[in-house]
Amino acid sequence: MYNTVQNSTVKPLTVNDLAAMKQRGEKITCLTAYDASFSALIDKVGVDIMLVGDSLGMVIQGHDTTLPVTIADMVYHARIVSKARRRSFVIADLPFMSYCTPILAAQNAAKLMQLGGVQMVKLEGAHIETVSFLVGQGIPVCGHLGLLPQSINQLGSYKVQGKDPAAAEKIIADAYQLQEAGAELLVLECVPATLAKEISNQLRIPVIGIGAGVDCDGQVLVLYDMLDIGVEKRPRFSKNFMQGSLSIEAAIEAYHQAVKKAQFPSIQHSS
Repeated sequence: MYNTVQNSTVKPLTVNDLAAMKQRGEKITCLTAYDASFSALIDKVGVDIMLVGDSLGMVIQGHDTTLPVTIADMVYHARIVSKARRRSFVIADLPFMSYCTPILAAQNAAKLMQLGGVQMVKLEGAHIETVSFLVGQGIPVCGHLGLLPQSINQLGSYKVQGKDPAAAEKIIADAYQLQEAGAELLVLECVPATLAKEISNQLRIPVIGIGAGVDCDGQVLVLYDMLDIGVEKRPRFSKNFMQGSLSIEAAIEAYHQAVKKAQFPSIQHSS
């Protein structure tokens, strides 16, 4: 039975609601969203967070990477996603080179919040000074560690991060620093499940995993990947939830319930 969130009195979730979910051990569900129709459908099912991801550069615009995405692109998609939702918490990515200084980051984050209607911005890497500055301006921040898609030209390929002890320790240290700088959420992408579990258990803030094992506080997938309609091959850590589902709504519900019941990701969908 679907959690149809259609009552006009329903208010969007807040960072406090997400923190409370972690405290009581309730898994947090998250999917990317890029338009009003999917936003309304994801919200209707009851998914907790919608991420307006710069992954739109690949799944919407057809680029090979996220690098060509502009802040104008992000504001446009954020606005239409935010307008259609009632309950889901909305986060948007700061795209490549839009946060290379704290001032620039604040200016672009302001666009995403004022024009795009989002409740939080996400940025890749341990930019501690920038995170601290944004938080000081009243801007909620989500960190992102592990595999950093915007750094693909440095990484060379999309691969698991934090496999050796030194790299794992660096990710742990960066996670603590982001939390202390004021980040209220953290995404861990493509890191070993054991490392993600350790970080999730140690941090006060919710940790959302993607290809990082079932022990994170929540999970996120690219919407088009889990519906098996992406342009590129589906990542190994994703799952085709359309298989066995009679509709897109049913597939989103299946994902939502699998995360809530800690049935996804399985070992085969973890790093």
